[in-house]
Amino acid sequence: MTYIIGEIGQNHNGSVDIAKLIIDVVSRPIHDKLFNKELKVMDAVKLTKRDLSQELSSSQMQNPYNTPNSFGKTYGEHRAFLELDDEQHYELYKYAKSKGLDFIETLCAIGCMSMLKLFTPDKLKVASRDLTNLPLLSALAETKIPIIISTGMAGENELNIALDIINKYHSNISILHCVSEYPTKYENVNLKTISYLQKHYPQYTIGYSDHTIGIATPLAAVAMGAEIIEKHITLDRQMKGTDQAGSLAIDGIYRMMRDIRNLELSLGEEKIFIEDSVIAAREKLERSIATNKILKKGHIITEEDLQMLSPGNGFKWAEKSEIIGKELIIDLPKNEIIYSTSIK
Repeated sequence: MTYIIGEIGQNHNGSVDIAKLIIDVVSRPIHDKLFNKELKVMDAVKLTKRDLSQELSSSQMQNPYNTPNSFGKTYGEHRAFLELDDEQHYELYKYAKSKGLDFIETLCAIGCMSMLKLFTPDKLKVASRDLTNLPLLSALAETKIPIIISTGMAGENELNIALDIINKYHSNISILHCVSEYPTKYENVNLKTISYLQKHYPQYTIGYSDHTIGIATPLAAVAMGAEIIEKHITLDRQMKGTDQAGSLAIDGIYRMMRDIRNLELSLGEEKIFIEDSVIAAREKLERSIATNKILKKGHIITEEDLQMLSPGNGFKWAEKSEIIGKELIIDLPKNEIIYSTSIK
């Protein structure tokens, strides 16, 4: 079953309470009304932690940041407003765990690892931009916590170098195909990269981190065999914040989870067979050999006497040799199925 991560990121807008509300939404039951079936909810939520002393140059921190999504006069103030401290992350970790969810952290700097003194996330995520941050990769891998890496800003050479670094410590690695364009244009998604990764990196878990609008590409990725799906989530796409518009809100989360879980049920196995659930419809709707005229007892059946009619519980046309040349032991009206009990 696909491991699905709801990326809260910083869509909490600096509020633990908003983050908890998003976790509440993720943990709500997914009920398929058509078939009256409960489906599995998301597996995990993910937050992001930055250490601003290891994040931006001084000039970038001091740059004026006057946009509709700004939470401060400078970019540094904006970033600081959106950060939760270690204890708040721990509070949200415990809250997610109480809801039966895994908890994943994207740690953007070695300084952020101070939170690991309080708790151990189920997985660590390396942001696309940090795939070439080899000192950070080393530090994260040294914890032996399973690692997810995204390819969004990296080519194959950068990916291979990152894998080599992590493999010095452990091999519990997942690779997510990703395009770091927000939102990603559909013509730039290139889902076939998933197949490439599956073919060339079979020792790792392969998935997809999605930044498109809607749920079509995550569904397609699951159909292609992606074992992990990551998608931005929020309470309301109209909320202030740069990631909100490209995220799934309450209805979108429900629809994606319903459709992915139903898609998983739909994939089945690689063979042709008749489902047990089809047998009743087959008997009702398929056709059987029937008379095309009135036939009397003692009549020797010829092909000219026959046609195909429903239901499908009689002889098939491929079995006509079992009827042609046989003698009727009862009278049969026109348009009636010929059963084995009707012939000698």
